[in-house]
Amino acid sequence: MGLKKRAKVSAEFSMSSLTDIIFLLLIFFMLTASTVQINFSIPESNSRTVAPATMAVTLRLDGTYLFNGRIIEKQMIPDKLGEELSKLSEKDFEDATLTIISEKGVTWKQIYEQMEFANQNRIRAIIATQPKKE
Repeated sequence: MGLKKRAKVSAEFSMSSLTDIIFLLLIFFMLTASTVQINFSIPESNSRTVAPATMAVTLRLDGTYLFNGRIIEKQMIPDKLGEELSKLSEKDFEDATLTIISEKGVTWKQIYEQMEFANQNRIRAIIATQPKKE
């Protein structure tokens, strides 16, 4: 009895064209991501809750900064934050909160910088928003 060998069909396919497409998409997204700027307004809030704040940084639209109600240069904020934190007891340090108060129209980058200062000092940051008008 003569058995014929079947011709096996290869289940493999060439991945070279797929890798080329993925590489081109990667280049496209890398180039376009560097040109995109995130700039959006801080939303208004429905909440009326007032969170306890240890320190407050106010960002004004005209470019001035206030730390605990006093005008300060932007470069001095990390130093002032460190001074205020050094005055706190260990328990108060655990509950320390930096409230970031921003006027409408201030860029997100400025708010993010203040959040980074809080993160570097391992304290909480709260973004205070303007309440919605009823």
